[in-house]
Amino acid sequence: MFYLLVMVLVFGVLIFIHELGHFLTARACGVAVKEFAVGMGPTIFSWNSKKYDTKYGLRLLPIGGFVSMEGEDEESDRENAFCNKSVWRRMLIVGAGPLMNLLLGFVLMTVLVFAQGTLVSTTVAQFQEGATSSAQLQVGDTILRVDGTRVHTGNELVYEVMNKGYEPIDFEVKRNGETILVENVTFPTMEDSGVTFGNYDFLLYAEETTLPNLIKHAYFRSVSTVKMVFDSLIGLLTGRFGMNAVSGPVGVAEVVGDAAKNGYQNLLYIVTVLSINLGVFNLIPFPALDGGRFLFLIVEGIRRKPINRNVESYINFVGLMILFAFMIFVTVKDVLNLFV
Repeated sequence: MFYLLVMVLVFGVLIFIHELGHFLTARACGVAVKEFAVGMGPTIFSWNSKKYDTKYGLRLLPIGGFVSMEGEDEESDRENAFCNKSVWRRMLIVGAGPLMNLLLGFVLMTVLVFAQGTLVSTTVAQFQEGATSSAQLQVGDTILRVDGTRVHTGNELVYEVMNKGYEPIDFEVKRNGETILVENVTFPTMEDSGVTFGNYDFLLYAEETTLPNLIKHAYFRSVSTVKMVFDSLIGLLTGRFGMNAVSGPVGVAEVVGDAAKNGYQNLLYIVTVLSINLGVFNLIPFPALDGGRFLFLIVEGIRRKPINRNVESYINFVGLMILFAFMIFVTVKDVLNLFV
Protein backbone atom coordinates (compact mmCIF):
# COMPACT_ATOMS: atom_id res chain seq x y z
CA MET A 1 0.00 0.00 0.00
CA PHE A 2 2.89 2.38 0.80
CA TYR A 3 4.48 1.92 -2.63
CA LEU A 4 1.09 2.30 -4.30
CA LEU A 5 0.71 5.64 -2.54
CA VAL A 6 4.23 6.62 -3.65
CA MET A 7 3.32 5.79 -7.24
CA VAL A 8 0.07 7.83 -7.07
CA LEU A 9 1.96 10.75 -5.52
CA VAL A 10 4.67 10.65 -8.21
CA PHE A 11 2.14 10.50 -11.05
CA GLY A 12 0.08 13.24 -9.40
CA VAL A 13 3.04 15.61 -9.04
CA LEU A 14 4.18 15.11 -12.65
CA ILE A 15 0.66 15.65 -13.99
CA PHE A 16 0.07 18.66 -11.72
CA ILE A 17 3.32 20.34 -12.85
CA HIS A 18 2.45 19.71 -16.50
CA GLU A 19 -1.05 21.15 -16.26
CA LEU A 20 0.17 23.99 -14.04
CA GLY A 21 2.41 25.10 -16.92
CA HIS A 22 -0.60 25.33 -19.26
CA PHE A 23 -2.71 27.00 -16.55
CA LEU A 24 -0.26 29.72 -15.47
CA THR A 25 0.70 30.59 -19.05
CA ALA A 26 -2.96 30.77 -20.09
CA ARG A 27 -3.64 33.16 -17.22
CA ALA A 28 -0.57 35.24 -18.11
CA CYS A 29 -1.82 35.48 -21.71
CA GLY A 30 -5.28 36.59 -20.62
CA VAL A 31 -7.11 33.35 -21.48
CA ALA A 32 -10.10 32.34 -19.35
CA VAL A 33 -9.67 28.89 -17.77
CA LYS A 34 -12.92 27.02 -17.20
CA GLU A 35 -11.47 23.98 -15.39
CA PHE A 36 -8.15 22.76 -13.98
CA ALA A 37 -8.17 19.03 -13.22
CA VAL A 38 -5.59 16.53 -12.06
CA GLY A 39 -6.50 12.94 -12.92
CA MET A 40 -9.14 11.51 -15.22
CA GLY A 41 -12.51 9.83 -14.71
CA PRO A 42 -14.95 10.48 -11.83
CA THR A 43 -14.38 13.58 -9.70
CA ILE A 44 -13.21 12.93 -6.12
CA PHE A 45 -13.70 16.55 -5.05
CA SER A 46 -13.79 19.97 -6.65
CA TRP A 47 -14.28 23.62 -5.82
CA ASN A 48 -15.08 26.74 -7.81
CA SER A 49 -13.19 30.03 -7.75
CA LYS A 50 -15.70 32.87 -7.92
CA LYS A 51 -12.93 35.37 -8.64
CA TYR A 52 -11.78 33.69 -11.85
CA ASP A 53 -14.85 31.52 -12.56
CA THR A 54 -12.58 28.44 -12.66
CA LYS A 55 -13.39 24.95 -11.41
CA TYR A 56 -10.54 23.06 -9.72
CA GLY A 57 -10.85 19.30 -9.39
CA LEU A 58 -9.11 16.09 -8.39
CA ARG A 59 -10.21 12.99 -10.29
CA LEU A 60 -9.96 9.30 -9.53
CA LEU A 61 -7.46 7.97 -12.09
CA PRO A 62 -3.92 9.41 -11.82
CA ILE A 63 -3.15 8.91 -15.51
CA GLY A 64 -3.67 12.39 -16.88
CA GLY A 65 -5.20 15.78 -16.37
CA PHE A 66 -6.41 18.77 -18.31
CA VAL A 67 -6.84 22.54 -18.43
CA SER A 68 -10.08 23.47 -20.17
CA MET A 69 -9.92 26.97 -21.68
CA GLU A 70 -12.55 29.21 -23.18
CA GLY A 71 -12.50 28.83 -26.97
CA GLU A 72 -10.08 25.90 -26.92
CA ASP A 73 -12.31 23.37 -28.68
CA GLU A 74 -15.16 25.61 -29.77
CA GLU A 75 -15.73 28.99 -31.39
CA SER A 76 -16.02 31.96 -29.05
CA ASP A 77 -16.49 35.70 -29.51
CA ARG A 78 -15.01 36.54 -26.12
CA GLU A 79 -11.74 38.46 -26.09
CA ASN A 80 -10.29 36.16 -23.43
CA ALA A 81 -10.89 33.02 -25.49
CA PHE A 82 -7.96 30.82 -26.48
CA CYS A 83 -8.97 30.81 -30.15
CA ASN A 84 -8.87 34.63 -30.31
CA LYS A 85 -5.32 35.02 -29.01
CA SER A 86 -2.34 35.47 -31.31
CA VAL A 87 -0.56 32.40 -32.64
CA TRP A 88 2.55 33.01 -30.58
CA ARG A 89 0.52 33.30 -27.35
CA ARG A 90 -1.25 30.02 -28.10
CA MET A 91 2.15 28.43 -28.81
CA LEU A 92 3.38 29.55 -25.40
CA ILE A 93 0.32 28.07 -23.69
CA VAL A 94 0.55 24.74 -25.53
CA GLY A 95 4.30 24.40 -25.04
CA ALA A 96 4.32 25.42 -21.37
CA GLY A 97 3.16 22.02 -20.05
CA PRO A 98 6.02 19.93 -21.50
CA LEU A 99 8.53 22.68 -20.70
CA MET A 100 7.45 22.62 -17.04
CA ASN A 101 8.13 18.87 -16.93
CA LEU A 102 11.57 19.41 -18.46
CA LEU A 103 12.27 22.22 -15.98
CA LEU A 104 11.22 19.98 -13.07
CA GLY A 105 13.49 17.25 -14.40
CA PHE A 106 16.45 19.65 -14.54
CA VAL A 107 15.77 20.84 -10.96
CA LEU A 108 15.48 17.27 -9.63
CA MET A 109 18.63 16.24 -11.48
CA THR A 110 20.48 19.11 -9.81
CA VAL A 111 19.25 17.95 -6.40
CA LEU A 112 20.29 14.38 -7.21
CA VAL A 113 23.80 15.35 -8.32
CA PHE A 114 24.29 17.49 -5.20
CA ALA A 115 23.02 14.61 -3.01
CA GLN A 116 25.34 12.06 -4.61
CA GLY A 117 28.34 14.38 -4.46
CA THR A 118 30.70 12.12 -6.43
CA LEU A 119 31.59 13.53 -9.85
CA VAL A 120 33.25 11.42 -12.54
CA SER A 121 35.38 12.80 -15.36
CA THR A 122 35.90 11.43 -18.87
CA THR A 123 39.56 10.55 -18.25
CA VAL A 124 40.48 6.84 -18.13
CA ALA A 125 42.02 5.87 -14.78
CA GLN A 126 42.42 2.12 -15.25
CA PHE A 127 41.03 -0.85 -17.16
CA GLN A 128 39.18 -3.79 -15.73
CA GLU A 129 40.79 -7.21 -16.02
CA GLY A 130 40.45 -8.57 -19.55
CA ALA A 131 39.20 -5.21 -20.91
CA THR A 132 38.85 -5.29 -24.70
CA SER A 133 38.91 -1.50 -25.06
CA SER A 134 42.49 -1.39 -23.68
CA ALA A 135 43.70 -2.55 -27.11
CA GLN A 136 42.94 0.95 -28.46
CA LEU A 137 42.48 3.25 -25.47
CA GLN A 138 45.13 4.12 -22.88
CA VAL A 139 45.19 5.15 -19.24
CA GLY A 140 45.20 8.96 -19.14
CA ASP A 141 43.11 9.35 -22.31
CA THR A 142 40.53 12.09 -21.94
CA ILE A 143 37.58 11.07 -24.07
CA LEU A 144 36.02 13.96 -25.99
CA ARG A 145 33.60 12.23 -28.37
CA VAL A 146 32.00 8.80 -28.64
CA ASP A 147 31.03 7.95 -32.22
CA GLY A 148 30.77 11.68 -32.96
CA THR A 149 28.77 12.58 -29.84
CA ARG A 150 30.44 15.11 -27.52
CA VAL A 151 30.73 13.95 -23.90
CA HIS A 152 31.44 16.25 -20.97
CA THR A 153 30.99 13.97 -17.95
CA GLY A 154 31.58 10.36 -17.02
CA ASN A 155 27.84 9.78 -16.92
CA GLU A 156 27.46 10.86 -20.55
CA LEU A 157 30.44 8.71 -21.54
CA VAL A 158 29.08 5.58 -19.89
CA TYR A 159 25.66 6.10 -21.46
CA GLU A 160 27.09 6.51 -24.97
CA VAL A 161 29.20 3.36 -24.57
CA MET A 162 26.16 1.38 -23.42
CA ASN A 163 23.96 2.80 -26.18
CA LYS A 164 26.43 2.40 -29.07
CA GLY A 165 29.14 0.03 -27.84
CA TYR A 166 27.36 -3.17 -28.84
CA GLU A 167 29.40 -2.79 -32.03
CA PRO A 168 32.86 -1.22 -32.64
CA ILE A 169 32.78 2.57 -32.25
CA ASP A 170 35.19 5.47 -32.81
CA PHE A 171 36.54 7.69 -30.03
CA GLU A 172 38.03 11.16 -30.21
CA VAL A 173 40.48 11.47 -27.31
CA LYS A 174 43.03 13.89 -25.97
CA ARG A 175 46.28 11.97 -25.48
CA ASN A 176 49.57 13.59 -24.45
CA GLY A 177 48.20 17.03 -25.34
CA GLU A 178 47.05 15.99 -28.83
CA THR A 179 43.54 15.29 -30.08
CA ILE A 180 43.44 12.02 -32.00
CA LEU A 181 40.84 9.68 -33.47
CA VAL A 182 40.84 6.11 -32.14
CA GLU A 183 38.83 3.89 -34.46
CA ASN A 184 36.89 0.65 -33.96
CA VAL A 185 37.11 0.42 -30.17
CA THR A 186 35.42 -2.78 -29.02
CA PHE A 187 33.65 -3.47 -25.72
CA PRO A 188 32.11 -6.54 -24.12
CA THR A 189 28.33 -6.66 -24.46
CA MET A 190 25.37 -7.52 -22.28
CA GLU A 191 21.70 -8.24 -22.96
CA ASP A 192 18.60 -6.88 -21.26
CA SER A 193 15.05 -7.71 -22.41
CA GLY A 194 16.44 -9.05 -25.67
CA VAL A 195 18.41 -5.86 -26.45
CA THR A 196 22.22 -5.86 -26.71
CA PHE A 197 24.15 -3.05 -25.03
CA GLY A 198 27.81 -2.15 -24.77
CA ASN A 199 29.42 -2.76 -21.37
CA TYR A 200 32.14 -0.26 -20.48
CA ASP A 201 35.26 -1.95 -19.10
CA PHE A 202 37.30 0.92 -17.65
CA LEU A 203 37.26 3.15 -14.58
CA LEU A 204 37.37 6.95 -14.70
CA TYR A 205 39.03 9.57 -12.53
CA ALA A 206 36.87 11.59 -10.15
CA GLU A 207 36.51 15.35 -10.48
CA GLU A 208 36.80 17.86 -7.68
CA THR A 209 33.45 18.49 -5.99
CA THR A 210 33.08 22.23 -6.52
CA LEU A 211 29.92 24.24 -7.14
CA PRO A 212 30.73 24.91 -10.84
CA ASN A 213 31.45 21.19 -11.38
CA LEU A 214 28.22 20.18 -9.62
CA ILE A 215 26.22 22.55 -11.83
CA LYS A 216 28.03 21.30 -14.94
CA HIS A 217 27.29 17.67 -14.14
CA ALA A 218 23.64 18.40 -13.30
CA TYR A 219 23.18 20.21 -16.61
CA PHE A 220 24.85 17.60 -18.80
CA ARG A 221 23.16 14.68 -17.00
CA SER A 222 19.84 16.37 -17.75
CA VAL A 223 20.77 16.89 -21.41
CA SER A 224 21.93 13.26 -21.62
CA THR A 225 18.58 12.11 -20.19
CA VAL A 226 16.72 14.07 -22.87
CA LYS A 227 18.94 12.42 -25.48
CA MET A 228 18.22 9.03 -23.91
CA VAL A 229 14.48 9.55 -24.43
CA PHE A 230 14.99 10.44 -28.10
CA ASP A 231 17.38 7.49 -28.57
CA SER A 232 14.75 5.18 -27.08
CA LEU A 233 12.07 6.47 -29.44
CA ILE A 234 14.40 6.05 -32.41
CA GLY A 235 15.25 2.55 -31.20
CA LEU A 236 11.55 1.66 -31.14
CA LEU A 237 10.95 3.05 -34.63
CA THR A 238 13.98 1.30 -36.10
CA GLY A 239 13.21 -2.01 -34.42
CA ARG A 240 16.25 -2.16 -32.15
CA PHE A 241 13.96 -2.12 -29.11
CA GLY A 242 10.93 -4.39 -29.03
CA MET A 243 7.65 -3.89 -27.20
CA ASN A 244 9.16 -5.51 -24.10
CA ALA A 245 11.11 -2.27 -23.65
CA VAL A 246 7.89 -0.21 -23.49
CA SER A 247 6.05 0.25 -20.20
CA GLY A 248 2.66 1.73 -19.41
CA PRO A 249 1.27 2.96 -16.08
CA VAL A 250 1.46 -0.52 -14.50
CA GLY A 251 5.05 -1.11 -15.56
CA VAL A 252 6.08 2.39 -14.49
CA ALA A 253 4.37 1.89 -11.12
CA GLU A 254 6.40 -1.28 -10.59
CA VAL A 255 9.63 0.57 -11.41
CA VAL A 256 8.70 3.43 -9.05
CA GLY A 257 7.92 0.94 -6.28
CA ASP A 258 11.22 -0.89 -6.74
CA ALA A 259 13.09 2.42 -6.70
CA ALA A 260 11.36 3.49 -3.50
CA LYS A 261 12.47 0.25 -1.83
CA ASN A 262 16.10 0.95 -2.76
CA GLY A 263 16.37 4.43 -1.24
CA TYR A 264 15.43 8.01 -1.93
CA GLN A 265 18.23 8.61 -4.46
CA ASN A 266 16.98 5.77 -6.69
CA LEU A 267 13.43 7.09 -6.41
CA LEU A 268 14.59 10.63 -7.15
CA TYR A 269 16.41 9.44 -10.28
CA ILE A 270 13.34 7.57 -11.56
CA VAL A 271 11.10 10.59 -10.95
CA THR A 272 13.63 12.79 -12.75
CA VAL A 273 13.69 10.49 -15.78
CA LEU A 274 9.89 10.23 -15.80
CA SER A 275 9.49 14.02 -15.70
CA ILE A 276 11.92 14.54 -18.57
CA ASN A 277 10.34 11.63 -20.45
CA LEU A 278 6.88 13.14 -20.06
CA GLY A 279 8.11 16.51 -21.29
CA VAL A 280 9.86 15.09 -24.35
CA PHE A 281 7.02 12.69 -25.21
CA ASN A 282 4.44 15.49 -25.17
CA LEU A 283 6.55 17.54 -27.56
CA ILE A 284 6.35 14.84 -30.24
CA PRO A 285 4.34 16.26 -33.18
CA PHE A 286 1.64 13.57 -32.95
CA PRO A 287 -2.12 14.39 -32.97
CA ALA A 288 -3.68 14.86 -29.51
CA LEU A 289 -0.28 15.55 -27.91
CA ASP A 290 0.92 19.07 -27.14
CA GLY A 291 3.49 18.67 -29.90
CA GLY A 292 0.72 17.93 -32.39
CA ARG A 293 -1.21 21.03 -31.38
CA PHE A 294 2.00 23.04 -31.58
CA LEU A 295 2.52 21.79 -35.14
CA PHE A 296 -0.98 22.91 -36.12
CA LEU A 297 -0.15 26.37 -34.76
CA ILE A 298 3.08 26.48 -36.78
CA VAL A 299 1.08 25.66 -39.92
CA GLU A 300 -1.44 28.35 -39.02
CA GLY A 301 1.35 30.88 -38.57
CA ILE A 302 2.80 30.03 -41.97
CA ARG A 303 -0.59 30.07 -43.75
CA ARG A 304 -1.74 33.14 -41.79
CA LYS A 305 -5.11 31.53 -41.27
CA PRO A 306 -6.28 28.71 -38.94
CA ILE A 307 -6.76 25.14 -40.06
CA ASN A 308 -10.38 24.10 -40.39
CA ARG A 309 -11.47 23.37 -36.81
CA ASN A 310 -13.45 20.27 -37.82
CA VAL A 311 -10.43 18.82 -39.64
CA GLU A 312 -8.16 19.53 -36.67
CA SER A 313 -10.66 17.99 -34.23
CA TYR A 314 -10.99 14.86 -36.37
CA ILE A 315 -7.22 14.42 -36.64
CA ASN A 316 -6.81 14.90 -32.87
CA PHE A 317 -9.63 12.43 -32.19
CA VAL A 318 -7.97 9.77 -34.35
CA GLY A 319 -4.64 10.43 -32.64
CA LEU A 320 -6.27 10.15 -29.22
CA MET A 321 -7.86 6.81 -30.12
CA ILE A 322 -4.49 5.50 -31.31
CA LEU A 323 -2.87 6.59 -28.04
CA PHE A 324 -5.64 4.98 -25.98
CA ALA A 325 -5.36 1.73 -27.94
CA PHE A 326 -1.59 1.74 -27.48
CA MET A 327 -1.95 2.43 -23.74
CA ILE A 328 -4.43 -0.44 -23.35
CA PHE A 329 -2.12 -2.80 -25.23
CA VAL A 330 0.92 -1.83 -23.13
CA THR A 331 -1.07 -2.01 -19.88
CA VAL A 332 -2.29 -5.53 -20.68
CA LYS A 333 1.30 -6.52 -21.48
CA ASP A 334 2.52 -5.09 -18.17
CA VAL A 335 -0.19 -6.89 -16.20
CA LEU A 336 0.62 -10.21 -17.88
CA ASN A 337 4.33 -9.68 -17.11
CA LEU A 338 3.48 -9.43 -13.41
CA PHE A 339 2.47 -13.10 -13.48
CA VAL A 340 5.39 -14.36 -15.58
